[in-house]
Amino acid sequence: MFQSFFRKARTTLVLAAALLASQGPVQAEDQAGDFDYYVLSLSWSPSYCAAKGRDADPTQCRAAKPFGFIVHGLWPQYERGWPDFCRTGVAGPTRSQVDAVLDIMPSRGLINHEWRKHGTCSGLSAGEYLDTLRAAFEKIRIPPALKNSNKTYLAAPETVEKAFRLANPGLNDAAMAVTCSRGEIDEVRICLTKDLKFRTCKAVDRAGCRSSKIKIPPPVR
Repeated sequence: MFQSFFRKARTTLVLAAALLASQGPVQAEDQAGDFDYYVLSLSWSPSYCAAKGRDADPTQCRAAKPFGFIVHGLWPQYERGWPDFCRTGVAGPTRSQVDAVLDIMPSRGLINHEWRKHGTCSGLSAGEYLDTLRAAFEKIRIPPALKNSNKTYLAAPETVEKAFRLANPGLNDAAMAVTCSRGEIDEVRICLTKDLKFRTCKAVDRAGCRSSKIKIPPPVR
């Protein structure tokens, strides 16, 4: 009887091990504060507003003074991949903290989403994360030709990168990427160290727009 019991037990263990092996390795949970660098994602508001139409956030797309580049997010990154939705007991941003960054990130829904998906992985409190997001944005000088745009431009992504490089000493082409969709500029993504210094990021750079020319629509006035 005992031999039969042990044979059944061994068979069960073998089957369990085979099942676990077929499912692949268990993925480690992303840990807050465990990342290598930030990506500051700057979204070109006119492209977003045109693409979303009636579904666009009115705070961003029906503002009295039209927006150009706004902050899409500040994303903790690994050298390969990124963490997201980290489990943390840290409370989300208060209404006043959200309101304080609406001038550069004009969507309450976006702010709260970015905190849940990316901010929770920063290892910072919600207030500290939004302060860091503002500091990162204020570090970047928007090229005058884009900041004061009043007509549609047609330019190569490399030309946009060059304009940012010339406006921001220390920033190089391998530390940023221009993304596009539907033939228009979408975002400019800039890589920063944890203390907000420019740094190269091959993975981000490689994921940039491959179009030879993209449209840069002006803010709707």
